Amino acid sequence: MGHIDVSGASYFLADGRILLDNVSFRVGDGAKAAIIGLNGGGKTTLLNLIAGILTPESGTISRSGELRFMRQKLGADVDDATSVEDVLASLCSHRLQEAIAKVRALELRLMDDDSEAVQLEYAQALVDFGDAGGYDELIRWDVCCANALGTEFEKIRYRSFATFSGGEQKRLILEYLFQSDAEVLLLDEPDNYLDIAGKVWLEEKMVSSAKTILFVSHDRELLNKVASRFLTVEAGSVGNTVWTYVGRFSDYDDVRDARFERFDELQRRWNEDRQRLIAQVTFYKQRATHNPGMATRYQAALTRLARFEKEGPPQERPRRQNVVMRLRGGRTGKKVLICEDLSIHGLTRPFDLEVHFGERIAVVGANGTGKSHFLNLLAQSWEGEQDVRDASTGLTKDRIDYQGTVRLGARVQPGLFIQNRVHPEFVGKKLIEILHRGAGSRPGTGREKAMAALGRYGLAARADEYFENLSGGEQARFQILDLELGGANLLLLDEPTDNLDLHSAEVLESALNAFEGTLLSVTHDRWFAKSFDRFLVFSNRGIVFEASEPIWE
Repeated sequence: MGHIDVSGASYFLADGRILLDNVSFRVGDGAKAAIIGLNGGGKTTLLNLIAGILTPESGTISRSGELRFMRQKLGADVDDATSVEDVLASLCSHRLQEAIAKVRALELRLMDDDSEAVQLEYAQALVDFGDAGGYDELIRWDVCCANALGTEFEKIRYRSFATFSGGEQKRLILEYLFQSDAEVLLLDEPDNYLDIAGKVWLEEKMVSSAKTILFVSHDRELLNKVASRFLTVEAGSVGNTVWTYVGRFSDYDDVRDARFERFDELQRRWNEDRQRLIAQVTFYKQRATHNPGMATRYQAALTRLARFEKEGPPQERPRRQNVVMRLRGGRTGKKVLICEDLSIHGLTRPFDLEVHFGERIAVVGANGTGKSHFLNLLAQSWEGEQDVRDASTGLTKDRIDYQGTVRLGARVQPGLFIQNRVHPEFVGKKLIEILHRGAGSRPGTGREKAMAALGRYGLAARADEYFENLSGGEQARFQILDLELGGANLLLLDEPTDNLDLHSAEVLESALNAFEGTLLSVTHDRWFAKSFDRFLVFSNRGIVFEASEPIWE
């Protein structure tokens, strides 16, 4: 049995600002609940509070059952010296973690001191390890490694966890968490880095699991198939609050809009009632000046107005994040891109492709099939063969090894967006500074215009914040703004909706629909993919082909 109960919890940022204000909700035994809402609104902070990593300023958080927590950025918690065993051990119960640590410490001691006393201590540590369920855990680790990575635990036991891809890391940890004895799982963006097969597997695991699961996700298809309860982080008058909706995600927008309409109606009625009471006070005040008998009615009207105003207005309509993207683009020649007998070394067989102005093409396929390499190659084709540099940063990039022909049409200017790309040119700089100075093909922007642009992307309050301090979604929005100001007419987008909150993803889709130019986007977002005209499929066999519907291998 496992449940989560949050009652009146508030949390303050280091600078004193209230991030979460009077948050209350309950997730019952076996429920599948999703936290959605604003990027930077406190979704991850809320998970950290529930996990006990952070402490609320006020309110209470209680739970029952053994809990496990998977953080969003797995790589941030490990270095090259962190082994697969280290990572799996960190996910065990505290009792087993202590037993493992003791065994390891004594094994190191035995290398210098193999006295009988140390050997006896080591033997006792092994007994304690077994009593804590350690040998059963080793079997579980072996099963997880086989299922997630197709190999035995002993073969990769000491291998650096960082050498695995993001998808492999996620799959291994998720496999373990679902097989663990934990009754409550906290999952922060569990679908990130997973290809479609991985996401389908995750959906099936979550739906069939008896565990109580509270998760953060921006994948609308996953939300629609898994969650039956939604905890929306939304802006309140003081700090962010949480609104609970029970139902299916497919109905979420309609229910939310109806809720907003009720807020507006209550506010309208309150204003009307207040004006009516004020009118009564004015009326009786005027009459009382000529008729002392009206003084009693005047005082009664004053009392009613005072009581009404003391009770206060109804709850304000939650403020929605106002994000406006203006991806303008521009005309090019009819033929934007021509690929003839193109093959990417070690990844694809030769293929042909012709893209015309205004087309929307989704690039789909499993991880590791060459999709991102293809987008990078297109960006490099514009930059020239002699000096392969990033269009926005001017930094030298690794050359893509290919054969065949890649030609961009007349007046084509690509803009490349890669979701998890490192931006050393942004690190240590404030957002307003980055926009003001310009970079690569993007000219500098005056402060007033830069502030207006940041405001359209919901980043005005972060203007003086350093890029690296932004949330993943805020960084993504800023990178899209960078593309907008750069004036690209061929957008090359690699997983553009990953890390974007639901509202920002919807705004991006609207902006792309209005974009006067050509779009090629790598995506594993099944919801987003519905808006594309054509699909370029990169198969596991190295064959690249076109399709009228997305094919998820």
